[in-house]
Amino acid sequence: MPPPEASAMYPADLIISARWTIPVEPEGQVLDDHALVVRDGRIVDLLPAAEATQRYAPRELIRRPQHVLLPGLVNAHTHSPMTLFRGMADDLPLDTWLNEHIWPAEARWVDGGFVRDGAELAMLEMLQGGTTCFNDMYFFPDVIARAVDASGLRACVGMIVLEQATVWARDAGEYLRKGLAARDQFRGHPRVSMIFAPHAPYTVADDSFREIRLLANELDTQIHMHVHETASEISASQKRHARRPLQRLDELGLLTPLLAAVHMTQLTAGEIPLLASRGVSVVHCPESNLKLASGFCPIADLAAAGINIALGTDGASSNNDLDMFGEMRSCALLAKGVAQRADAAPAATVLGMATLNGAKALGLGDRIGSLVTGKEADVICVDLSAAATQPVYDPVSQLVYATSRDQVSDVWVAGRQLLADHQPLVADAPAILARAESWRARLSAARGSVAHD
Repeated sequence: MPPPEASAMYPADLIISARWTIPVEPEGQVLDDHALVVRDGRIVDLLPAAEATQRYAPRELIRRPQHVLLPGLVNAHTHSPMTLFRGMADDLPLDTWLNEHIWPAEARWVDGGFVRDGAELAMLEMLQGGTTCFNDMYFFPDVIARAVDASGLRACVGMIVLEQATVWARDAGEYLRKGLAARDQFRGHPRVSMIFAPHAPYTVADDSFREIRLLANELDTQIHMHVHETASEISASQKRHARRPLQRLDELGLLTPLLAAVHMTQLTAGEIPLLASRGVSVVHCPESNLKLASGFCPIADLAAAGINIALGTDGASSNNDLDMFGEMRSCALLAKGVAQRADAAPAATVLGMATLNGAKALGLGDRIGSLVTGKEADVICVDLSAAATQPVYDPVSQLVYATSRDQVSDVWVAGRQLLADHQPLVADAPAILARAESWRARLSAARGSVAHD
């Protein structure tokens, strides 16, 4: 709706005024002493703070005179229940980490209770760090979706698909059937979207990919998948399929604007134009890739080709945190080092990766990711009064290069406040942390028993 005339007083649910407002659209814009007006969970206006209280009569007025107001961060790739494996198998290459530690631990421990408790711990961590939306890939997506519903956060929950049997399903067909059943449960939910999540080209067969492609096109549903994560993945694909994974996926019709391809550390110069022509989004997970020594995603080259680049943390068992502020800083610095150009991945561009680009990759770009009239009010306030973020010349640079996630003071999702002055309003933090400690004790005792056998 258009803003009202200055002489009128219009009702509003909420007005948030801040020292600086970064709408993200247009890129790099910073507004001084502005206010965001929210009604029915949506943004209805963004205007100078002095004018806001003249035009609108809000039920609640929040002033943040030392803060930045910006869109909530979008974590475009994680495995939320894996917070309960945080620090369990560090300093190992991906193949060893996955095959000898993570998959055996999942086979022994993962059930609905594990998934619920791990997801709740992850959501508490993300909430306190300013993440309002995340894209998840894990077993028991129905359990994760229920946890998201209760949390007040927003999420895209992956309908995971593998060929191998797990506690969740016996084969690819059962993964799809159970995933689609979960999708039916949450169809129309205002904050939960269910998307296809085939694990990776090396764990999913051609026939399964064909079925996913048909379903995704029919249902107009995004696809979220690990792709080109390691050099060994590429060599194995060449031996097994006589082609690189991207070529195989393209031949199967998977390279479309519906695909969010995660990691992409192993790209040739010729594959980048292919991604651009197909409209594929790339989800960059710099810290996980560094920790697992997987390789480097060529961010500067992807950006130059016009590819949509989002940011993700990956799971807490390979990062080891879900800190999108840390991810932004790592992304910017790593991109400069890889490109050997100080102007690669400027702060405003990286902030866009962590907000609007993530929303676009998840098919939510028209709903969240920027402070635009009509979008849902997923917003955060960040306090820049700390010594580490003073003085402030450029709030955008300060957010990317100097800010800690602990400086997030307030979080709203669809206009509902979930974090107020650093305190969770919905999540029961003591209970969540107590359950995490209980899992640590169980897993530690079992590992100790194995070590002494």
